[in-house]
Amino acid sequence: MGRRYGDDVLAGDWRRRRTIPEVDAEPDLVVEDADSGFCGAVVGFESGAVVLEDRHGRRRNFPLLPAAFLLDGAPVTLRRPRPTAAPAVRQRTASGSVAVAGVRAQVAKASRIWVEGVHDAALVERIWGDDLRIEGVVVEPLDGIDELAEQVRDFAPGPQRRLGVLVDHLVPGSKESRIVARVTSPHVLVTGHPYVDVWQAVKPAALGIRAWPVVPPGRPWKEGVCAALGVAEPAELWRIILSKVNSFADVETPLINSMERLIDFVTVPPTGD
Repeated sequence: MGRRYGDDVLAGDWRRRRTIPEVDAEPDLVVEDADSGFCGAVVGFESGAVVLEDRHGRRRNFPLLPAAFLLDGAPVTLRRPRPTAAPAVRQRTASGSVAVAGVRAQVAKASRIWVEGVHDAALVERIWGDDLRIEGVVVEPLDGIDELAEQVRDFAPGPQRRLGVLVDHLVPGSKESRIVARVTSPHVLVTGHPYVDVWQAVKPAALGIRAWPVVPPGRPWKEGVCAALGVAEPAELWRIILSKVNSFADVETPLINSMERLIDFVTVPPTGD
């Protein structure tokens, strides 16, 4: 009788004659090493080999050879999983808000935020500029606030035309507090900080100094600060100050709170007006 069934089906290199699936060696995947019979769960990789741990806690390393493992009794080729992309880091603006990618600045709304001068405006832009452009709110510098009540009247604020005003040195009993008291429109919010000038709202540590210099009464504050810090001109010192401000973390809390209140006031839709 001839060789009815041909050659022994187990003879030869059966690993080469079969299509062996590739499987990612994910953590906790249980496989058996086909040669040694060692069975364990994938716990990691070391020097290009997969590390298996059996139920007794014993670990062994096995090279990732073709068809070297059995999964549920069937031969497989283990492969190291591709690294997953790291989750995207949420970008933040200088104010600490979540940055919104791909959003164009809105057309300017009727509402405005006023600040006392160009230095105030530059500092606000440095920290809150991205947020304000998305909201479509323009910051306008004034030349002081001595005529604030008249300027507010000319602006003609209303429910859809709100006005926020940031004032330096807004403390009880100050000249600034008396000026602000003359503004009574419900569509205007005036906030401020206690510092003599917006310069002083920048944290000394951001400039590498322990504290802002104390300027004797009667001497212009900026000139006194320049003299104490050895800088010739206020314009030069201001450039240094502004260059050291990178985010809200570089300015004092009263300024942050005041600006956040103003932005909310001019951007949140009014109710009941």
